[in-house]
Amino acid sequence: MSSRDQVKASHILIKHQGSRRKASWKDPEGKIIMTITREAAVEQLKSIREDIVSGKANFEEVATRVSDCSSAKRGGDLGPFGRGQMQKPFEEATFALKVGDISDIVDTDSGVHIIKRTA
Repeated sequence: MSSRDQVKASHILIKHQGSRRKASWKDPEGKIIMTITREAAVEQLKSIREDIVSGKANFEEVATRVSDCSSAKRGGDLGPFGRGQMQKPFEEATFALKVGDISDIVDTDSGVHIIKRTA
């Protein structure tokens, strides 16, 4: 696979009532996730994105604290991946970013994300 067939990205995932799997490393039984509306998750992520883009917060540090994905332990780092390996909206958003860019809110079956393309 050539480098343009693969990207590397980190992300911050916020799960909500509509997420396909309502549990995470932070909330193994999903008790908190079950109370979060999609709208509330989006608002939380918008605020986080603003803080990161403005320089008030560091993407990797926030991911470690906030993300519902197990990649939080690596600052949100998902490593390299190619087409067909992630949910379609996530893949499309990541491939559309330039290295260093942070996406707007991306909605998938897992929840809502912001994505930072790292390679």
